[in-house]
Amino acid sequence: MLEVAIALYCIYFLVNFYTTFMQIDYVKKAKEGDAVILSSDRFKVAGDYSVESNKLSLLATLYDFVLFFMWISFGLVALDELTNGYDGFAKAVLFIDGFIIINWILGLPFELYSTFIIDKKYGFSNMTKQLFLKDTIKSGALFFIFGSLVIVGLSLIIENLPSWWLVGFAFIFSVIILINMLYPVIRDKMFDKFSPLSDSELEEKINNLLNQVGFKSSGVFSVDASKRDNRLNAYFGGLGSTKRVVLFDTLIEKLSHNELLAVLGHELGHFKNGDILKNIGIMGFVMFVFFAIFGNLPDEVFLGLGLSNEPYAIILVFMLFSPILSFFLMPLISAMSRHNEYAADRFGSDMQSKEDLVNALLKLANENKSFPLSHPIYIFFHYSHPPLVERLKALGFNGAGIGSLKDDEALKSEDKYE
Repeated sequence: MLEVAIALYCIYFLVNFYTTFMQIDYVKKAKEGDAVILSSDRFKVAGDYSVESNKLSLLATLYDFVLFFMWISFGLVALDELTNGYDGFAKAVLFIDGFIIINWILGLPFELYSTFIIDKKYGFSNMTKQLFLKDTIKSGALFFIFGSLVIVGLSLIIENLPSWWLVGFAFIFSVIILINMLYPVIRDKMFDKFSPLSDSELEEKINNLLNQVGFKSSGVFSVDASKRDNRLNAYFGGLGSTKRVVLFDTLIEKLSHNELLAVLGHELGHFKNGDILKNIGIMGFVMFVFFAIFGNLPDEVFLGLGLSNEPYAIILVFMLFSPILSFFLMPLISAMSRHNEYAADRFGSDMQSKEDLVNALLKLANENKSFPLSHPIYIFFHYSHPPLVERLKALGFNGAGIGSLKDDEALKSEDKYE
């Protein structure tokens, strides 16, 4: 059984490595050709950024592959011996926390290089060493407190219930729902500064838009995302009474009112079409399958890793091998997601206009340096959103002037629509 899991991990690595390699080669060639969507200069820069980011991802994938075999060869046994004096939930907390911390430390160079070298080079990151350290300390504190409590809860369930995986699934699923509910509140209190919109006209327009579709929120907020990053984004955060509309300050600065409303209309399309509930349902089903599999593993799996069939080892095996199952499920889930994105685009364009949504998508692509072309195999495995070119075609953007868009006025030329 362990041999099968290791073989699947090797397949997972090869597919992940190969698709990223194909993407790098594809973008290298494409960025030297005729520009699409972006101006010639921005097209090449976006291509360069995509290549550099994927090269780092390729190296990280190889690094993770080596780490995986180091863990199963001797690392897990060594960590088991270090925590030998403990049992039950205490053992689980020390072992799992230790595993996560060691992995984080070993992966830290990639995070630092991405944030302080690549993202700085391409004008994204505004992160300072002080802010990075502050964020790390806060994230670490949250992990130690709440992550350890979750480990304690799950280990007690495993220890005391015969069909523990059913209750364990319900427990973890409830924790995930709670995290989604509290996410904007935690971000507000510990990481970001959420402020009511200073533009009262924009706030009134957004509230009117929300009322049209019956979306009730606790408010519309601007967040100071630019202190960390210059990318443009917006999201609906929270669940129930904590739901709120969050706009990055960078988005407010770069998009017109109508374009902002078109972007929010797209997000409201997900709400109106029930995509949020569908995604929760899919996540719940996948997690249920995972718990059914990992909750009924034979002792041979744990013996093969040099561990005992105890709570700490069960949680560890779940963490070690569940990404493999997730990866191979992603093409199906991503295909459904891409279908939902087209529907949300239609809803957003109906709420505002096709022109406003297209202009917003073009600006987002320009500001976020999103390379508009990708290898089909890479799209199949990695894209939860359709390629920008396809989204624009679906909105009736006929491509006139593509490759020479230099300013906002160029984006608004009406002869680009069928």
